[in-house]
Amino acid sequence: MSNYMISIANDDAVKNGIIHDPATKLKVKAFDLLKSRFKPRKGEVRFFVTAGKEKLAFETQGYHKHKQLLILHMISIYCVYLGLLEAQIHASLPGLR
Repeated sequence: MSNYMISIANDDAVKNGIIHDPATKLKVKAFDLLKSRFKPRKGEVRFFVTAGKEKLAFETQGYHKHKQLLILHMISIYCVYLGLLEAQIHASLPGLR
């Protein structure tokens, strides 16, 4: 099993953390879409999570042909960390029109 590190600034919301994979050096940033702005960056991979009323965006930092399964695993570990056991991961944010 992979060991990921989660970093959250003292003054930041728990849902706006960064997941680090020491083995590949990939980082995935989490954004709470209800409390913060999210502007997608070119060349990065993003996924979205819905869990009840919660809506989160996840975007890679330093993406370089990493496997999507790695990114999805990092996101799922973070959701478990937050206690969002009913989380659903989406390629695009559902409900946007």
